[in-house]
Amino acid sequence: MARFKDFGEGKSVKDMEPLSFKLHDEEFQCLPAIQGKFLLDLVSEASDSENMNSAKMITDFFSHVLTDESHERFLSLINDKDRIVMVDTLSDIVSWLMSEYTNRPEEQPEG
Repeated sequence: MARFKDFGEGKSVKDMEPLSFKLHDEEFQCLPAIQGKFLLDLVSEASDSENMNSAKMITDFFSHVLTDESHERFLSLINDKDRIVMVDTLSDIVSWLMSEYTNRPEEQPEG
């Protein structure tokens, strides 16, 4: 008998919960899911010790996960000279979104 496994049809974005975050009193809408390949590529780039493009990688991340309208507003916000978004905040947002996209909570439950 041949070895075989059917991995199903995958998930449809239409069936998934919306994902969003708030920053400087603006709510930004994210895609409810992103391709696994993009996440694998991102992790691969992040673990590459010779990679010096961390800032570009974060910018690329937001362009992939935010809806078009939210991405425009987000770029405007992070380039605004009056409303500062610290690097730590950007990193926290990326970490939270990554945990949502991979269905892994950042913190382990107590017990």
